[in-house]
This record gives sequence, C-alpha cells and structure tokens, in this order.
Amino acid sequence: MKIKDLDLPEEAKKLIINRGIASLYPPQVKAIKKGLLDGENLVLAVPTASGKTLVAELAMLKAILSRGGKALYLVPLKALAAEKFDDFQEFEELGIKVIQSTGDFDSSDYRLAKYDIIICTNEKVDSLLRHDVKWVKEVQIIVADEVHLIDDSHRGPTLEVVLARLKKMLPYTQILALSATIFNADEIAEWLDAELVQSSWRPVKLSEGVYWNGIVGFSDGSTIPIPSVSTKHPEIDIAFDTIKNKGQLLVFANTRRSSQSTAERISQAISRLLTTEERNQLQKLADRMLNVGEKTSLVERLVKIVRKGASFHHAGLKPDHRKMIESGFKENLIKCVCATPTLAAGVNLPARRVVIMSLSRYEVGVGNQPIRVLEYKQQAGRAGRPKYDTEGESIIIAKKAQDTRRFMETYCLGEPEMIWSKLANESALRTHILAAIAIGYVTDLKDLAIFIKETFFGHQNDISTTEFQVKKVLKFLVDEGMLQTEGSELSATQFGRRVSQLYIDPLSAVVLRNGLKEANQSESLISEVAYFHLIAATPDLRNLYLRQKDQTELQRFLTDYTEGFLIETPEEWDPEYEYFLMTLKSALLLQQWIQEKPEDAIIMRFNVGSGDILYITDNAKWLLYSASEIGKLFNLTKIQKSLRELHLRVSHGIKKELVPLVKLKGIGRVRARMLFNTGFKSIASLRRAEPRELARIPTIGPEIVRSIKEQVGEPMFDQELEVS
Repeated sequence: MKIKDLDLPEEAKKLIINRGIASLYPPQVKAIKKGLLDGENLVLAVPTASGKTLVAELAMLKAILSRGGKALYLVPLKALAAEKFDDFQEFEELGIKVIQSTGDFDSSDYRLAKYDIIICTNEKVDSLLRHDVKWVKEVQIIVADEVHLIDDSHRGPTLEVVLARLKKMLPYTQILALSATIFNADEIAEWLDAELVQSSWRPVKLSEGVYWNGIVGFSDGSTIPIPSVSTKHPEIDIAFDTIKNKGQLLVFANTRRSSQSTAERISQAISRLLTTEERNQLQKLADRMLNVGEKTSLVERLVKIVRKGASFHHAGLKPDHRKMIESGFKENLIKCVCATPTLAAGVNLPARRVVIMSLSRYEVGVGNQPIRVLEYKQQAGRAGRPKYDTEGESIIIAKKAQDTRRFMETYCLGEPEMIWSKLANESALRTHILAAIAIGYVTDLKDLAIFIKETFFGHQNDISTTEFQVKKVLKFLVDEGMLQTEGSELSATQFGRRVSQLYIDPLSAVVLRNGLKEANQSESLISEVAYFHLIAATPDLRNLYLRQKDQTELQRFLTDYTEGFLIETPEEWDPEYEYFLMTLKSALLLQQWIQEKPEDAIIMRFNVGSGDILYITDNAKWLLYSASEIGKLFNLTKIQKSLRELHLRVSHGIKKELVPLVKLKGIGRVRARMLFNTGFKSIASLRRAEPRELARIPTIGPEIVRSIKEQVGEPMFDQELEVS
C-alpha cells in the first residue's frame, strides 16, 4: 500500500513521502484496513521498530486536518515526551501546533488549548482531568504509547484510570493504543472496544541467541564465532567484533555500577577502531558535556569514556547528558552504550547488536530475581537498525554452560507474559478513588462500582475481589477528613479536593497535615532537617537505599541531633527504624543541597548521581509546595514563611542569605552567589549599584544588568553600561 493512495490531505502525504517513505509496512497496512483513518479504535501490538509511530502520525494527521480536532499523545516518561516532541515538530509546516507538557500538576495549563498535538505523560493528563480542563472535549484522537505498561505497579494504575475516564468522557473519540508484543493484547483491545492489529513482522530480521565460550548459538540453530580480544570479558569481544564490522551495540547491565565499569572496559578496547575524524567529533561532544551543569567526578568519568567512543546511560545522569549520549549514538559517533534496563522502555535507540549481560534484577527485600520475558523482549527488540542493517542480533551472555539451554528456551524462544492490572494496590486505589469523587466522576457507591468496572482491572477481574481494599480505602479517606458520606452518597471535603488537585497520595497529605500541625503548635524553631524529614516520610518521595556505612553515619548524626523531628522516632528494634533512617538520609541530602555543597560532594557522600539529586529536589519542591497549600487550608499561619523560604531554597540550592537575590528573574544559584560575594547582598544594594560595577562581575552580562536594574525599580541608559 502506497502513501500516495491513503485517504489523507495531499499536504500530509507529501510531508511523509518527503521523508523517504513511499509505502507502508505490513502491520501498518493492517491498521489502515481495520479502520485507522476512519476513526476506529485500534490496539497495535507489534515489535519495536515496526512502524508504530508512523501509524499514530497518520491517524493524528487525519483527525486534525480532516476532522478539525486535537490529538492527545500519552507517554510514560518525560524523555519519551521530549523525543516525540522532536519527532512531531515537522508538522508545524502544515500549520499544526505541537507542545509537550510534563510538569506542574497543580495547574489547568490553559496554554495547551491553543495547540493541536498535545504530548503529555500519563500523570500530567491525570492531573489535567482533575482540574477539569475544557479543551479535552476537542480531542479527536487519543494515542496511548507503551500501553503494556499498565502492568507496571508504579505507572500502570494511572494509565488505565486515565484511559477509562477519557473513554467514558469522549465516547466518540478515537483511541489508538501502541504496545509491544504481549500475550493478552486481545484483552486490552476488548477493554478499549478496539480492533486488534497484532504482528511479529519486523523491517529488520531479529536473531536471538546465547553466547558461551566464544560461540553465539541462535534460536534457529545457526552459530557464529566471536573472535577473542579479551580473556575475561565476552562483552568486549562482542563489542570489538561489532564495531570492527561497522555496527553499533547496546549493552544492558543490571546495575548502574556495572553499566559504568562495562562502558569503561569496552571503551579501552574499541578506541583504536575510531577514525581521526570520529576522535575529533567525540572530543567536541565530550567538551559540550563538561559544560552542562556542575563538573562532577561522574561526568568526568563519562567524558573520558565518550572520548573513546563508548558511554554509559542510567537515571543517575542528568537528563541533558542522557540526551547528548542518545544524540551521539544516533549520529554513529558513540559506538556502544552500556545502559540499565530503563533505556529499553524509553527512547528509540536501535543498534545492530544488543548484548544482555544479566537476566536477573535486584528487588528490595527479596534479592536477585529473574527478569520477565517481556522485559527481555523489550531489550532484545532494540537490535536491528532500519535502513542500516539487514539483520539485528540479540545476544545473552551465559556465565555457565548449563545456563545456555535454559536461557534459550525461557527467553529466546519464550512468549512474553500476560499483563495484569495493578490497580488493586492500596496506594493506587486510595489516590484514584479520591480523585474520581473529588471531580464528581463518582457520587455514590454505585458509581464507584461502575468506575472500577470500567478500568482494565474491572475488565480482568470480578470487582468483588477488591471489595475489602475499597472499603478499607473509603474508611481511611473518611476518617482522615477527605471524604464525607451520607447513606450511599460520597462527596469530597475541601481537604479532599485540594489533595486531589495537588496530585499527591492521600497518605502523604495526612503525614504532612499531622506534622505541620505539630510544627505550628511548637514553641521552638523547627529545623530544616525536621521539615525535610517530614516530606521524606511521605510515600511520594522515593527514598535512598541504605548502605552499612550510611547506617553508622546516620546513627552518629542522631546522637548529636537535639532539635527533634515532626514524626515520632521509632526505637532501634522497631521494624520501622530502617525506613526512618532512609527518610533521614534523604533529608540530609536536601540539607546539603541548600547549604550549597558541591554536587560532587553530595554524590560521593550519598552514593547518588546528578539525576538522583535532580529527582529528589524536584519531588521535594512539589511536596514543600503541597505542604504550604495544606498549611493554608488548616490556617497554620506560623509555618508558612518557613515553608515558602525552604521551597525557594530547594528550587535553587541556596543558603538563606541568597533568598532575596534569587527572587529576581534571571538570577539563579551561581549569579546570586557571585553578586553576594562581591558585596551586593540585598535588593537595596542592587538599587544603589552602578551598572558598570555589576557588569564587571563574572556571569553578569549587560542584558542581566539591565534586567536587574529594571526589576529593582532603577531603569538605566545604555551608556551607563560602558566599562572603562
């Protein structure tokens, strides 16, 4: 089937053809035949790189240009939102306005109404629905990317609740769900009243095999030898062989540390395969990486590896660094990326070969567990670059001869598991039941039963199986003053509605409310650590793991700490004591951050990466804002100033003395410190300052000087900036 023959506006067809795409892949043809361009609901369950995104683009172009509506594109990760935003930018040529929105959950984000393609994380859409945004009624197509992540205990419940709610709110809106190949894709299709397009077809053949003792044996019975350049590390041999033959590879390791050390080893071996031009380009890329954010030992380690043509990739890196690695790989500068499994579920980064070093994953409280076939298939599916390779190879490295057969049968020849809803999790039910009642979607017990029935959980299960959990959740929400009941009728209190809008777990709201009430009643000053410990004790802040070394240091801190906490300290024999120490570790990281400790010092002390610091500080900002809003609701006036100030300090990573300066637009952590250290410590001192004096300060250029002077009420003339 040719693009030129599709029922699409001519300008849309021309744009696709100009990309070099003249005809469709078999799964795409199936989607067209099943009504993709006629507004039919579809579930597309096909392998990675089989053209899912183009199917979504065709459907969105038809909905926007022919039916005059909006497209809402749902993704599980911010990184994927950024990638899709880049992909869809070219539609601006057709007058289609594209935007991504992934943050600020306490906002209706009115600007989104002006756009045609709106790319959001599932959580962002959930928060928008809680704020009753009106433009949703103009949505003609909903695309749910990576819909198989309904099975994810963390993200899945939000995705299925959002889809269930949109399906009911917009019964005539097309739903297109994109999925990996899964065992029960038909069940998702049935739930969404959709046609199923299922296929194992790939544009590049995938061969799956197991490496042992210099040989890769594939599932079709064929074998290939891998020449040895290393006596101990098969991944080096495979990498060298791949790159020598003009290919690239992804190596999946099960820990950050392993991904880093593997990248280091491989870079040493492959650097001699690089051309002079590639070395020069990699040097430039490494220099750009060094100029992003603070220079840390982690970044210095990264750039050393990048200069040699390899890289590691994990959540401990800053998003900007991860994006630069991905771009370098796509441009074929970086030949090998050693990643943790999060990459497999995220951005589109195909390679000729995928090497899987471990088929187990550490789970807290359980230890190492075998990964699921679905996770393996997600990793293996990255092998094979359309337009570059005729074949992709996925290679599992066996540590023992007896593992080869088991790996082959379980993983290479195995079928991905069924996916199951995780909505029955108490935390998920607590959050989504409150939200459904707060926005008026559910008004009584009968509505609540219907709401649960409409979810994927309700489709898979008899809802009576959740009766106990639902009753427990309702009791909690009523007892804590978020819901009120009258007979079978349910309604949210002012507290309940605000908690839903703030997009925090109701349990977090209870922890915050109780701690803040204690703080408000206290005669003594509440310490920064106590406030940080309070927010770290909520389920909305993912706390740091404890090392043995941490336990010793934290217990030493507790011996000297006399200021107290807003949550009761458990005894050392109490099972809750370890969790208490984890929350304390997070609190101390935040304290170090606002004391302007160098990022590298925080990384070393807490065994984290820059990405972790960013994650914790972002979450802390939101929880401090939420705490302030809850404080207002309960008229806890005494603590408001402290919370607002801490929010600002965490936002910028600054000591208290810089608070007045960072309130100025364009003045962040670095510029504020420069101004302060030069003697400009207040707004009044900036008002009196000579523009020439300010312009001499490093990082403070003429435009910043002009901006400062306007903001402090002393606009200036250009000649005042002339430095003699």
